[in-house]
Amino acid sequence: MRTSTLTEQQAPHAKTGDSRLRVVLLLDVLDGKQQHFLDAYEQIRHQVAGVPGHVSDQLCQSLGNSSQWLITSEWESSEPFLDWVESAAHRAMVEPLHGCVRDTTSLRFVIARETPDPAAAGEQRVRAATEARPRAAGLDPLPTPPLSIGGVVRHALTFTVKPGSEPEVAKILAGYRSPQARVDDVTRLRRTSLFMRGNRVVRAVEVTGDLGNALRHVAMQPEVRAVEEALNPYLEEARDLGDPSSARAFFARAALPAAHHAGGSGPDDDATRRAFLHPVQPGRGAAAAQLLSQLDETAAQDPAQPLVGSTVFLRDDVLVRVIDLRGPRPSAPGPYGRAAAAELSQLLDLGEDVDLTTEAGVGRYLAGCALDLVTDRRAQAS
Repeated sequence: MRTSTLTEQQAPHAKTGDSRLRVVLLLDVLDGKQQHFLDAYEQIRHQVAGVPGHVSDQLCQSLGNSSQWLITSEWESSEPFLDWVESAAHRAMVEPLHGCVRDTTSLRFVIARETPDPAAAGEQRVRAATEARPRAAGLDPLPTPPLSIGGVVRHALTFTVKPGSEPEVAKILAGYRSPQARVDDVTRLRRTSLFMRGNRVVRAVEVTGDLGNALRHVAMQPEVRAVEEALNPYLEEARDLGDPSSARAFFARAALPAAHHAGGSGPDDDATRRAFLHPVQPGRGAAAAQLLSQLDETAAQDPAQPLVGSTVFLRDDVLVRVIDLRGPRPSAPGPYGRAAAAELSQLLDLGEDVDLTTEAGVGRYLAGCALDLVTDRRAQAS
């Protein structure tokens, strides 16, 4: 007995002419390519949002199989979707996915019934508020769900500059004027920490409230825009923040989301802030980030340890760990027990003759991956 399809036997109230369309895309992501896939999705979804007839989309991951992903999108009707999906623009847009996806299956459904009624006044008010929200190129909507602990939201960006330009870049980054802290009634800029190691720049930010609103607010401040323009000639990968597509691409590839946080919701005012760019074995970034955060959580709960808290930022195998330490001569936590040290040696590229079970060994390792602090400041009060 053959099952009827929607085109063979129309479901009640399902009209293809003017009904909204739901597109379901099933994807099998290659091992070790998850972050590559997420980065590609972030770039693509910003572009798709500008396609006529597109309403919304959603990315989901399987509970039972981490390599299986689902993208659903809603369209005003089937016509604009079909026009777009068959175009050269669509083929160019999805090109970044080719290197990280093993297989895809696309399904298309006409929306027949829905709960709740999308015409309800409440939903209309939410949509109106969203559309009225101020936007800045490349920062709307926020690329990934932010990590929030105790109301403090953390995020970071990382990019590289041309070798030899590091002194001038550090001067530019250290000399900017902080924007006003108040963003809106619930959102405040809290802290910005800038680090460099070689030609890599890491900018870690903390806010209370809505991170997306905070980033949009910062991007529109003249003092920040001046710094970004001054940096442009020194970037290894060119960008044009005046071009929305170029700006979106930059912020998508520069995003360094917070993966884990250990310790309290915020550091003591007198705490010393340090950061490390941990060299990771290929494909082991997520496991290394989780283990380092677990070890930091144990250290933060020990009154004898100087660690106040830490945040681990991760993208692919770029792993940055920002820590806050107390005491007159603060030092990063360690040494580690034999089991933890052995596990770290499987996840991190420690180099030769590094013994994480000794204080001297941990010190040598951390000295080799420490980032230099360029500036660490809180935003100006309103």
